[in-house]
Amino acid sequence: MTTEEMMNTDERYKYLRIIKPRYLAASREEKTRLLDEMEAMTGLHRKHLIRLLGSNVQRRPRHKERGAVYGRDVDDALRIIGESLDYVCAERLTPNLVWLADHLEAHGELTTTPALRVQLGQISVTTVRRRLQRVTQDQPRLRRKGRPYGTALTKDIPMKRIPWDESEPGHMETDLVHHCGPSASGEYVCTVQMIDVATGWSERAAALGRAYLAIEDAFFRILIRVPFPIREIHPDNGSEFFNYHLLRFWGKMIAGVQLSRSRPYHKNDNRFVEQKNNTLVRHYLGYERLDTVAQTVLLNQVYSKMWIYYNLFQPVMNLVDKEVLPPSEGQPGRVRRRYDEPRTPFDRLCATEAITPELRERLERLRDRTNPRQLRQEIYDLIEQVLSLPGAVPGQPEDVRLTLGMYTIPWEDDGSPVALSFERTVALR
Repeated sequence: MTTEEMMNTDERYKYLRIIKPRYLAASREEKTRLLDEMEAMTGLHRKHLIRLLGSNVQRRPRHKERGAVYGRDVDDALRIIGESLDYVCAERLTPNLVWLADHLEAHGELTTTPALRVQLGQISVTTVRRRLQRVTQDQPRLRRKGRPYGTALTKDIPMKRIPWDESEPGHMETDLVHHCGPSASGEYVCTVQMIDVATGWSERAAALGRAYLAIEDAFFRILIRVPFPIREIHPDNGSEFFNYHLLRFWGKMIAGVQLSRSRPYHKNDNRFVEQKNNTLVRHYLGYERLDTVAQTVLLNQVYSKMWIYYNLFQPVMNLVDKEVLPPSEGQPGRVRRRYDEPRTPFDRLCATEAITPELRERLERLRDRTNPRQLRQEIYDLIEQVLSLPGAVPGQPEDVRLTLGMYTIPWEDDGSPVALSFERTVALR
């Protein structure tokens, strides 16, 4: 019997209460057999079992509660670190507490001591989860039907699912998030999102409408800041992704890029980007309608800051193993999933050969000089500005060309928008 299959304390007491009447009414030989069975089921010594069965088989409360192991300084550190990473789950946060504490101390957000660092290194996931629920309970938090099976343009593009254990960076699931509000009429803002399966690297860009010029501009924004080669683009079957103009664009920008698409009505074929559509777009912007040039321009500023925040600071977990457990006692079989150590997408990328040493050094310098807590607040402030801007005036069309042409390269020293040509972008890569 493995450790994961052993009974916990409450389950052992319940089991012994059920078997106690049979034990008391059994013969000597039958009691011996039952004790052997109880010993195997519970892992307890038979003498201890005999004593338990002679009592009321109820769990006794502690005579003396354990003292607190972690003090108020640990709570304060968890509050600041949790806020800096926007309250990610304890499983992702706990293994990264020490280096994040050092990083925030370097930016003046936190003061640590050797004892505090030792405690942050040994605290358990369960304790972190319980304490975060208490210390952050009053903190504010962030707030389609498929296309036909194929056309003459897509019939030669394979339908597939990128394997969950893909280890090579550059295989990007792609999707479009619509910010149309309750009505899909007219032009409105869309978010183009790409997620790398191997590292969890995420890219987003806002486009006003789904015309070729707007979608091309969004992909161009992404291309100039992806720090590794894109090998595969895997969207759904939408015409905003599969048209002659965009296929020509990809052929011009990236030689030999592989195109694939998900199966109609199988959203799980794009499972990574579908999850991030919720956590990295909807949780921030909700379902409000965005339909102006000003909102598009400001939203791209938000996404530039999120590029730094989520790729350089937010730890993610990758699935490493899946096991289908056999059904038992009428219960259907379930899947047991195991995940690796939480690491940021940037750290996962650095563990491969997909990023150049020069670009890696530049991104490391960018992370060192960035205060994640301050960056998170800047993201919130910009989102408030986006949502406070007025919508489009009926009968007055917005000029999509005003949203095109200015791009931000996050690792540049000043981080200011620059105008780039296709040729210069290819040279940068």
